[in-house]
Parts: sequence; structure tokens; C-alpha cells
Amino acid sequence: MNATNNPHANRTPLQILRVDSSARHDGSVTRRLADKLVGRLVADGGEARVQSRDLAYAAPPLVDAAWVDANFTPAEQRSEAQRAALAESDRLVAELQNADVLVIGLPVYNFGIPASLKAWVDMVARARLTFRYTENGPVGLLQGKRAYLVVASGGTAVGGELDFATGYLRHVLGFLGIDDVEIVAADRTAPRGESAALDGALQRIAQLLPTETPLAVTA
Repeated sequence: MNATNNPHANRTPLQILRVDSSARHDGSVTRRLADKLVGRLVADGGEARVQSRDLAYAAPPLVDAAWVDANFTPAEQRSEAQRAALAESDRLVAELQNADVLVIGLPVYNFGIPASLKAWVDMVARARLTFRYTENGPVGLLQGKRAYLVVASGGTAVGGELDFATGYLRHVLGFLGIDDVEIVAADRTAPRGESAALDGALQRIAQLLPTETPLAVTA
């Protein structure tokens, strides 16, 4: 097929960053739903590239004194040891900067986000890289991206007064400039039953991403 007849010829592949944080692989509701959602995103002729980051199997480092010192040192003045201290953070930031769409698997643990996901947030919230300070307050530097939060909980109602997970993560993303955030929730699986919660979440995915939706952007 030549470029004239190929409807995908002039499209730039959608860059998808998938971040999983469930401690489980087998039986994980968020992983199952993220599979479905990412599958919808890549369904349109393969015009998408997926970068996967599994925080449960490769948790980011925690912020420590060496990291803080390196981060506050101007880039051109950093020592080799300081550059090494920031190396993983730099990789995670680059993945996020490169993404058009972010899919985060978010199980609610004890009313909040998993520790591994909080560590990821700490690694990517970097002044001068993903946000900057101005005289009018902080400004996010990641505008123009979309994010999907794929949420599962046993008893916490998403959006309820005890949900400290989705509001926090939505705020963090907005702080970084990502305001286009959709939530797909399979919540309260304990009282509702997992099947009912999954069905509702799958219907939400179909609503957000009908198969005819164009999933790549024009170059």
C-alpha cells in the first residue's frame, strides 16, 4: 500500500506510558483493566508505542539526602556522584516527558496510593523539568498530555471522603501540567463483588474509548 492510500501514513504514533503499581500480578484488577484500556488505545492500526514501567518489580529509589543535594545543585555543576544519584529519576522523567498518554494502575492501599507509586511521584516531580516556580506560583511543564487512572479498591469508594488516592494523584498530575485526567474505577469490590465492579469499569473504558475513536495524532 502506498502512502496515498494508507490512512496511517501521515500519523505520528501515540506514545503511551503505562505505570503499574499493584503488588500482585495474578489476580490484579488494575493490571487486567490497564490491559483492556491500553488495548483500546493501540487498536487503531498499531499507531501507538507502549512504554511499560512496573513499579512493583522495580520500585524507584526513595528520596534521600544525596538525591536532594544533587537535585538542588545546578545541572552544570553536578559531580559524577550527583549525576549518578539522579540517574534513575532522569530516566523516569524522560519517559513521562516523551508520553502523549499516561495510564496508571492504581490499587487503593489503606485509603492511599502504594508506596512504590509515591516513590515514582517523588522521582518525576522535578523543578525545572516537570514544573517550574514563577512569581505567580508553580507552573506545570507537561501540558497537552492525557492521563487515565485505573483504580481498584476493596472497600474504599472512589471519590468518597476516605479516598485519599485519586484526589492526591489527580492533584499531582495537575501540578505537573496534566489536567486531562479520566478515572476508570472498579471500587468496593468486597461489598459489590469483583465481577460487578469489573463490569462497571469495562463499560467506562468502552465509553471513554469507543473503537471508532482515532487514537493517533496527525504529524
